[in-house]
Amino acid sequence: MNYKTISFEKRIKENIRNYALDNLYPFDTLTEFCKAFCAVTGAALLITERHGEKVVSVGGFAGFTPDVVGEPGRKVRVYGRTIAHLYAETNKVPQEKRQEVEHLLDGFASMLSHWGEEAYLHKESSIYMDELEEKVGVRHVQTAKGENEDVLTGVYHKHYFEERMSAIDSAEVVPVAVINVNINDWKFANDHFGDEESDRLIKTIADILKQESKKDYVVGRVDGDVFITLIPMAEDGEAEEFCERVQKACIDFDDPVLAPSVACGVVYKTNVEEQLQDKLADAEYEMFNNKFEVKNAAGYRERLEHGI
Repeated sequence: MNYKTISFEKRIKENIRNYALDNLYPFDTLTEFCKAFCAVTGAALLITERHGEKVVSVGGFAGFTPDVVGEPGRKVRVYGRTIAHLYAETNKVPQEKRQEVEHLLDGFASMLSHWGEEAYLHKESSIYMDELEEKVGVRHVQTAKGENEDVLTGVYHKHYFEERMSAIDSAEVVPVAVINVNINDWKFANDHFGDEESDRLIKTIADILKQESKKDYVVGRVDGDVFITLIPMAEDGEAEEFCERVQKACIDFDDPVLAPSVACGVVYKTNVEEQLQDKLADAEYEMFNNKFEVKNAAGYRERLEHGI
């Protein structure tokens, strides 16, 4: 899903930021392991995403709000990036067993890191090889559609989008709205309906973004299911209204198979000394907050699964 070939080493370092836990771990197996661990040791376990969204909870964590900054628990890291946090409550563990259980928890966190790295490396290796093979076959198509466009969607590809960001920075334009748009449950579509339909989902979202964008908006596909939209000289509320229109257009999309849905995160560059590249992580964080709300809204799951 890259458009200018980069080294595999650089790819491995950069792409981990686009992975969530469900891309790396089979949750059923992970949950069963946690249940068995808690049953044997008496501890309670909680695993969260990198930003604190609860993923697996076994035991006494009802009402607990993770603070992944102040009290991050045990960090699970894959290729230098924190992808999860492991919290444990050991009050019910017999005193003479607590040190042993703490060692087990350290080992569990290390195992999760190792397990995640193995899964990540396998996935990225497979994708990289597919892209190299595909690149030869689609090079003439890229030339026909324009070197600046993503072949599948027609929005800017990552390399050219980054050039546009640099140009906006150089022009010292403020404010600039930075909007991260991430497709919800793209993997669900891929797993249940195959590559053709999951590609159609990506193209559908891109078409909606183009439809709702004004002429001066800069829209790029920066990863498989991730788009970034820039709004130079954004007016008050303009970016938020754009997100609302995009999300409404997704809901209004009527299809017998697909149920397009996106999460949006909005931040602003307000100082000419700031770099747009540095705002991308903040926009991603806001997107994850919105994703939690969207995916937990009434009717979301039913709509997602209607095509099965």
